[in-house]
Order: sequence, then structure tokens, then C-alpha cells
Amino acid sequence: MPTIKQRFTVIIEKEDNGYISLCPELDIASQGDSIEEAKDNLKEAIELFLDFASPSEIKNHLKSEIFILYH
Repeated sequence: MPTIKQRFTVIIEKEDNGYISLCPELDIASQGDSIEEAKDNLKEAIELFLDFASPSEIKNHLKSEIFILYH
């Protein structure tokens, strides 16, 4: 089966005791003690979701428009 590559937005924010990572397109989040760990943990969470979710669940999870506001 061919591998399909998809790019997702990753937002990483500093919290009191580490970092929170979020993929807004899939509404999946993770965390880590460092930026790298938060990113790696989110990548793993996304891969697990895509590996085990049904195609209809993936389609329902995907957001068609994402707005990120900075203030």
C-alpha cells in the first residue's frame, strides 16, 4: 500500500511545566517536557490516529478551515 504524505499545522505553546502541542486540523493534542518531545509526541499521536481510525472518522475529524490569530 502506498504511503500518503500530508502536512499538518503544529502549534506548540509553553506551559508551566512543559510544552503543549496541537494539530488544529485533526483536533489532536499532546505534550512534552521540551519542544522536541512535544512535537515528537504529537507526531506519534497523529500517526496512531491515522493508522487506526476509519476513513470516515478521519474525514469527519479533518477541519476544512483553520484560523490562527495572534495577539
